[in-house]
Amino acid sequence: MEDKNKVYETYYNSIERQGYNRRDFLKFVAYIGAYMGVQSSAIGQITKALENTPRLPVIWEHFQECTCCSESFIRSDHPIVADIILDKISLDYTLTLMAASGHQAEAAKKATMDKYKGEYILCVEGSIPMGADGNYCCIGGRSAIEILKESAAGAKAIIAWGSCATSGCIQAAKPNPTGAVPIHKIITDKPIINVPGCPPIGEVMAGIIVHIVAFGKFPELDSAGRPKAFYSKRVHDSCYRRPYFDAGLFAENFDDENAKKGYCLYKVGCKGPSTYNACGNMKWNGGVSYPIQSGHGCIGCSANDFWDAGSFYSRDSSISPGNIEANADTLGKIALGGVAAGIGVHAVLSNISKKDELNHRISQGTENEKHLEDL
Repeated sequence: MEDKNKVYETYYNSIERQGYNRRDFLKFVAYIGAYMGVQSSAIGQITKALENTPRLPVIWEHFQECTCCSESFIRSDHPIVADIILDKISLDYTLTLMAASGHQAEAAKKATMDKYKGEYILCVEGSIPMGADGNYCCIGGRSAIEILKESAAGAKAIIAWGSCATSGCIQAAKPNPTGAVPIHKIITDKPIINVPGCPPIGEVMAGIIVHIVAFGKFPELDSAGRPKAFYSKRVHDSCYRRPYFDAGLFAENFDDENAKKGYCLYKVGCKGPSTYNACGNMKWNGGVSYPIQSGHGCIGCSANDFWDAGSFYSRDSSISPGNIEANADTLGKIALGGVAAGIGVHAVLSNISKKDELNHRISQGTENEKHLEDL
């Protein structure tokens, strides 16, 4: 059992104890600060906070989910994220990662809830089944509903990790046989950060915790309770294939020539134009790639009810695709009517220029390949 008089070490103390030096620490601060989108002037505040702030006591619950959020977190690109922010965060209870089990695990959670009442952070993965009196998800003979309410009662705040916890995800997809609901449908008297994704990006998860530690408050949230630093832009807005969309150049199927040329994947189901996430900027697996870069359209996993939004390979009819060049003359005539409309002409001409540039690059690439074959 944990000593009640134990004083939690700071993040920096823990980092030093794990063998990292001052340079490693400062690199981590700059790294996570960049991902958080804070100004360079705030880096000093983050540094000071991690040097002086005791590690947050955290209880991490798992309900109806596949544990992909935890898997994403511990595989973050930066080693300090996994070694310090998760493993050494004072993670007092998590069925996935802790060595203890059974009565010992529950005793550790109870000790944290009692000692740090009103101070600890409750992290939750998974939806909560309301059907059959909650019996679709039971742990140690207790329903997920009962466990969640008990854990949330003394929490300072709740972080709902992943689409299961934020919107119900596949468990809540029609016909939703278990009656699965997201966390915010049950806990209504605590501040909640929603971090959707299946799973969320590991660095996003780390950035949110560091923000709470450094600034003593939640990051700025949007109307859906999501951190604006990571969910304020569509995947479409940062997609390197965006010029092809604007120019009306699309892959018609995954095997055609247009797909091989890297054209926009909207027509084969990409949900990037309607999905808010940081995949295009932050990427996955150490910044190596993300689904669109790997040749598959975005499936919209961070959007509410994405499982019920139709096939992953059917286009979203509410999105207006490119083909701006097709009516360039008409738009041009209308745009000439005024100064403001003149800006529209510029936009049209810019998109025409994009298509010409793309065609030139394709032609140039073909010529280069022929030249290499002749060598």
